[in-house]
Amino acid sequence: MIRFLKILLMVFVVSLVLLACNEKQDNSNNIDKKQRKESLEKTNRYLYLKEKEAINDYIERHGIEVVRTGSGVCYRIVKQGLGSKIKPEEVVGMEYEVRLLNGDIVYSSKEDGIKEFVVGRGGVESGLDEAVQYMHRGDVAEIIIPSHLAHGLIGDGRRIKARTPIVYKIKIIDNQINK
Repeated sequence: MIRFLKILLMVFVVSLVLLACNEKQDNSNNIDKKQRKESLEKTNRYLYLKEKEAINDYIERHGIEVVRTGSGVCYRIVKQGLGSKIKPEEVVGMEYEVRLLNGDIVYSSKEDGIKEFVVGRGGVESGLDEAVQYMHRGDVAEIIIPSHLAHGLIGDGRRIKARTPIVYKIKIIDNQINK
């Protein structure tokens, strides 16, 4: 699926380059710009729908029920914690695994250590930042983050490629920072 999206994106970029090389310098320039814009919008809509389909396939394949937020993040609480609800400006610590939709593990707290961040201040994927605000300390959860709320059009430069949705499996833990 990801390979198909890469090929489609490459074809689109090559098409844009070819269009730019053949562009005339007269009034037809405005028409070409409009066509390029429409083509970009159409391609982005298509890629968005294919990604949404891939996320839905993941959910169906795993037989899970999720809560969908307005932004496109999907999450489910696997085990309810006993701690307080997480609020903006609080420090959150978590054990985690980051997976691709095919199940490959790309990052984990076993390798990289506990992830800590201040909720609402950035520094983590915006989809993760959003999702933890629905949770409580001690929760074990699975969070499916679409690419536009994860690492976007460029990926993370290491293990997550461009336009790749990710799955976080997390356990929110108490921490001692800023208490």
